[in-house]
Amino acid sequence: MGNEPLPNRSSAELRNRLGIGCETPQLDLALTHRSYAFESGRLSHNERLEFLGDAVLGLVVTDLIYRWFPGLNEGEMAMLRSSTVNMPVLAEMARSIDLGSYLLLGKGEELSGGRDKTSILADAFEAVLGALYVDCGWEYAQKLIERLFADHIRTHVDQGVLRDFKTNLQELTVQVHGTVPEYRVSWTGPDHAKTFRASVFVGGTELGAGAGRSKKEAEQGAAKEALLRLAKS
Repeated sequence: MGNEPLPNRSSAELRNRLGIGCETPQLDLALTHRSYAFESGRLSHNERLEFLGDAVLGLVVTDLIYRWFPGLNEGEMAMLRSSTVNMPVLAEMARSIDLGSYLLLGKGEELSGGRDKTSILADAFEAVLGALYVDCGWEYAQKLIERLFADHIRTHVDQGVLRDFKTNLQELTVQVHGTVPEYRVSWTGPDHAKTFRASVFVGGTELGAGAGRSKKEAEQGAAKEALLRLAKS
């Protein structure tokens, strides 16, 4: 009994908390994890809405980046989107609205801390966006995403994170893959005119290569290529 959601943690309360002024019949489904659906004999859970919400989120964030930062090139826009639309960031957004307390979870997930599990929160957050899009339309979804993500996007640009490719790559691979990049550097030429070449590997797979007049320049080039590759995958 103690593991059941609190009575006031209803989808209606979540709708009010998010400032949604339309009816949201899909919101209950968005909060239903497959473990709860399986245990309760339901046929439906939130994964279809999650799939839809992922597409809506990606388009809105891409549109915001395109309109807000006309000085960014394609690669920088791709990296900014990748650093915004990923599981750890979505989970943090979910925590910022206390989404975990509204979820319907099976007993196993409940007992194993599912209400604060990064993957469950990120998926449920996307499902909520999908429900909002279905029930209320594009404008409502767009406004909510802009309100929640504006500070994150602008901070990344203001702090120059996009141009520190090594730091950006390390943060992304630690968050998403649980590992840090490995750089392998070689050089050719005389001491006064060396050319450095670097390759970067993540989980044993080479993701990028770069060259430059210094080791740092070569590694930054390799990290940039890796980030571009990850952003497009």
